[in-house]
Amino acid sequence: MSGKTLALRDTTIGKKAIMAVTGVIMVGFVTAHMIGNLQAYSGREVFNAYAAFLHGLPGPLWAARLVLLGSVIAHAWAAISLVRQNRAARPVRYQVKQTLATTYAAKVMPLGGLILLFFIVYHLLHFTTGHVAPGEFRGWQDAYHNFVTGFQVPAIAGVYVVANIFLGLHLYHGVWSMLQTLGINHPRYNHWRKRAAIGLAVVVAGGNISFPIAVLAGVIK
Repeated sequence: MSGKTLALRDTTIGKKAIMAVTGVIMVGFVTAHMIGNLQAYSGREVFNAYAAFLHGLPGPLWAARLVLLGSVIAHAWAAISLVRQNRAARPVRYQVKQTLATTYAAKVMPLGGLILLFFIVYHLLHFTTGHVAPGEFRGWQDAYHNFVTGFQVPAIAGVYVVANIFLGLHLYHGVWSMLQTLGINHPRYNHWRKRAAIGLAVVVAGGNISFPIAVLAGVIK
């Protein structure tokens, strides 16, 4: 059984399946994370109550973090393996570069993935541990304060806006490819698959981008 598992993992289909499954987990997380952060629009009391609720469930919270961490590692491994495999299979570049079927989002996926990995680390150091938080960091007990003071710095707000633009591109191409790998691939409903990918990317990335802009504009203060 283990030999078969390893053989499947080492195939292109196996690696794409790993990316699809871990992609579902990560898409679910970023969507839930964005929805949770919308509580900031309701003010300090509601947002801090939301943070307290999460930290009142240490078991499920750490389980979710570990599953997410494992998914990120597996997703990155599969992506890097596929890139290396494709390059090895085509050591000589084509004389004529075909780009008709390649979207801009697909082209920036490797760069976007790397940027997002660095951003995840920065985000944790900013809002979870407070190591790079500007000013006073008050932990989860006053998460609203950390939220507002962090985004009041234009440079930090800019980092989040740029990172979430890449997240949107990553989500668009990732969701499109993920649904294809999971078997949702037919001319009759491929346009719905594209709309779903675009819609989710716009909602999640747009929601996240709205936070620093709302703070800088004084809507959230």
